[in-house]
Amino acid sequence: MSQTSRLEKILFAIEQAGNKLPHPTVLFIYLCATVLVISAIAAAFGSSAVHPVTGETINSVNLLGREGLRLILTKAVTNFTHFAPVGAVLVAIMGIGVAEHSGLIGTALKAVVLKAPAQALTFIVVLTAVLSSLAADTGYVVLIPLAAMVFVSAGRHPLAGIAAAFAGVSGGFSANLLIGPVDAILAGISTEAAGLIKPGYEVSAAGNYYFLIVSTLLITVVGTFITEKIVAPRLGDYQSSEQLDNNITPQERSALRMVAVFSLLFIGLLLLLVLPEQGWLRSNDGGILRSPFMQSIVVIVAIYAAIAGLIYGKVSGNFKESADFIKGMESSMATMAGYLVLMFFAAQFVSYFSWSQLGAIAAINGAALLQSLDIGSTTLMISFVLMAAMINLLIGSASAKWALFAPIFVPMFLLVGISPEASQMAYRIGDSTTNIITPLMPYFGIVVAFAQRYDKSIGIGTIIATMLPYSIALLLSWSLLLVLWMLMGWPLGPGADIFLPLASSQ
Repeated sequence: MSQTSRLEKILFAIEQAGNKLPHPTVLFIYLCATVLVISAIAAAFGSSAVHPVTGETINSVNLLGREGLRLILTKAVTNFTHFAPVGAVLVAIMGIGVAEHSGLIGTALKAVVLKAPAQALTFIVVLTAVLSSLAADTGYVVLIPLAAMVFVSAGRHPLAGIAAAFAGVSGGFSANLLIGPVDAILAGISTEAAGLIKPGYEVSAAGNYYFLIVSTLLITVVGTFITEKIVAPRLGDYQSSEQLDNNITPQERSALRMVAVFSLLFIGLLLLLVLPEQGWLRSNDGGILRSPFMQSIVVIVAIYAAIAGLIYGKVSGNFKESADFIKGMESSMATMAGYLVLMFFAAQFVSYFSWSQLGAIAAINGAALLQSLDIGSTTLMISFVLMAAMINLLIGSASAKWALFAPIFVPMFLLVGISPEASQMAYRIGDSTTNIITPLMPYFGIVVAFAQRYDKSIGIGTIIATMLPYSIALLLSWSLLLVLWMLMGWPLGPGADIFLPLASSQ
């Protein structure tokens, strides 16, 4: 009990400190102002660095001078409209919004969980939760309370179901079997950051795909093990007369079957366009890595989700007129208002950082320091994972933190031969694994509310204590997987190696 009390005091102190941080958008406004001031100071002191490949001397630029002011005013709009994370995410969200508005995602999740055999219940819940991160809101709002009801109907404690689902949805946020909006967001930011040192380098939304497929299985196995061996035994059984409402109507089942048929046809069409040597979505030289298919993955996902949502909505009766299809896109776009405001100032920050040359200078000097320390790329990556995990306790937004970190760490690691895709993956591991133990995560309060439905005495400390074993286990096992991947030299995704020749920084 004393250990629990000490833990709750520590977590309360973290929560209090985190609450004093400004809103992520305000944070980027402060950062923009900071970069402007530092650029003037650095230029005044003649801050510079020599590019290790070209031998060119890079001098800091004063953005508070005449030319800097012109850039700030004339490029503000294009900074935003050309910012890589913006367009791809909005396109993906429109398609997924149709699927969510039609009820397809919620019903599909429910169907999968309700059909789970008793002996595989936890495994199916965690796996479905990981996959639901493609539409994160649905995973939190639909799957977590549903998992509690399923566990109750099986005579098990609802908090164990909530914990298993929460671990998958949030702790495994960066894993999935499909490419989603998060992949597009982070890849866009990584592309912008890599351009500080290597203009033209493009990080694909599928840049971490191979690693994420294996990660999905890893998180499912680890989440299942922690639930069955640690969490469930501590909670014990749960007695309740509550019955699970199997609320999938015959019309909804028919709609799901139609979506399944469409999915098979859609996959078949994609294979027809990609597999043949002269396939329309292959590159002109017949390759796949830099092909139109790889460049249009986000659009393909959006088209699939939109058509699947339309089919489900029509067959289920949820879409009664064509306007419902449009409302699905509009409703999803409405939820992106905060994201767009955040991305506007993040885009300005990245541009200011680039114009000032502070990012390039910091990267070159930091890379030189790392090379002199000779700590090894594996140690370097694991240290970065741990740093991201710790900072995630205080700042919840994954894209906001990566927009802040990427301009510094992506170029720095690139100069010591570590690819932007590897830097991005290390960040994603740290960022995901501590989501489930920080009260500052936006959905943490919702999880507490779901748990209090079954036990009014449950509080923040209870949830954190329940989720802490998942967080530690996921952080350790996922980091070890990254180490194994690095040692074996396997690609993280199509055309995305972990290591790059130092000479390729040109």
